[in-house]
Amino acid sequence: MAARAPAPPPVMLSAGLSDALRDWLRHLAALDGAADLTIDAYRSDVAGFLGFLQRHHGNTMGTGRLAQLGPSDMRAWMAEARSRGLSSRSLARALSAVKGFTRWLGAREGFEATAILSARSPRFQTRLPRPLSIEGAQSLIGAVGDGARSDWIAARDTAVVTVLYGCGLRISEALGLTGAQSPLPETLRIRGKGGKERLVPVIPAARAAVARYVALCPFPVADEPLEPLFRGAKGGPLNPRLISGAMAQTRMALGLPASATPHALRHSFATHLLAAGGDLRAIQELLGHASLSTTQAYTAVDAARLMEVYEKAHPRA
Repeated sequence: MAARAPAPPPVMLSAGLSDALRDWLRHLAALDGAADLTIDAYRSDVAGFLGFLQRHHGNTMGTGRLAQLGPSDMRAWMAEARSRGLSSRSLARALSAVKGFTRWLGAREGFEATAILSARSPRFQTRLPRPLSIEGAQSLIGAVGDGARSDWIAARDTAVVTVLYGCGLRISEALGLTGAQSPLPETLRIRGKGGKERLVPVIPAARAAVARYVALCPFPVADEPLEPLFRGAKGGPLNPRLISGAMAQTRMALGLPASATPHALRHSFATHLLAAGGDLRAIQELLGHASLSTTQAYTAVDAARLMEVYEKAHPRA
């Protein structure tokens, strides 16, 4: 295996590019509602691209220089990224961020950077979601509190994973619930990625699990509109790593695969709904996906499982 090239030293961007990048990121955060982690990723991707251009051309670049780039510049950037071990998926994400920044800047300053906007994204194989079986999800929920050091922490961990699976929430969305949402209503209003809101039905099992946790929790969590519903051992916001750790211990005890993570419960929610005859558009709304193509990945999972059953059960397979 070829050795990866070391990461290049950081480059001080010109004042014009630095200000433009800052303004674009503020625009994304304020108008598009981009999450903090997304902003950080875009900042890193675009700053890395601009830094490469300054190293590549050996001089300080202004914003207008982007319009003068050619296809060879884009190929050189991608080759350098590849030499550092950047995957096709990561490079495609970086190129998408670079195009977004360039498109915004060109509209603001009146130029069109054709070489950047027409650059082709590297191909990569889409990763299929890796859900648990229905039995695996049920076993995990039933056992996740077994290793907890107290009854209330066991009830908390059970409540969190029940909400993840029962409502199809991201871990950040579940831990973003507040005391004002207790007891859980029949329908939750969730603000997801990009600030997009959606309504999610709450199954009775999730409501019951949260109610039991609230009854045992030593900290006052009910009717606290600005305080988190799920608390850590000292009363602060619950760290998502604690739920990941509890699930890791449980999956090892149950012999479940390493893919049995908090996010896998969201995948399981969608896959099991689809297998039960759920409408793809409705599942898209429940998950808060902006594009139906994202949700359609679950149809591939369902088809793969169907073929697996077919090959095992069909007498002529």
